[in-house]
Amino acid sequence: MINKIYPCLWFDGQAKAAADYYCGIFPNSKIISENPMVVNFELNGSRFMGLNGGPQYKFSPANSYVITCDTQEEIDHFWDSLGEEGVYNQCGWLDDKYGVSWQIVPTVLETLMTDPNRAPRVVEAFMKMTKFDIETLVNA
Repeated sequence: MINKIYPCLWFDGQAKAAADYYCGIFPNSKIISENPMVVNFELNGSRFMGLNGGPQYKFSPANSYVITCDTQEEIDHFWDSLGEEGVYNQCGWLDDKYGVSWQIVPTVLETLMTDPNRAPRVVEAFMKMTKFDIETLVNA
């Protein structure tokens, strides 16, 4: 069953272009339906709605989407693909070319952060990073 709760992303007339863009980046993704105002799509099994709502509202990092990655290759893929024509920020955050905020995070980070002996060193390491580097975090 598809998510009963899913995000609606407000675009200024670019919902279809954004949905196509995201579907080209995420595996197992597709456009579900579309009309002039709304496009429904799935990104790796998670449902989204894109709304052509107009210029009234903009995206901000106050609402971001977390992508957990098992490998450095996955981090590199999402970082490079979503960040293209966007803005790279600190600690795995980026804003894509539509202004949507993403956090590209290694899956192992949760484990590293729950170890009270390692967590301070891990935090110190990732505070110096833009894109996460798994090897550096594990070795911190």
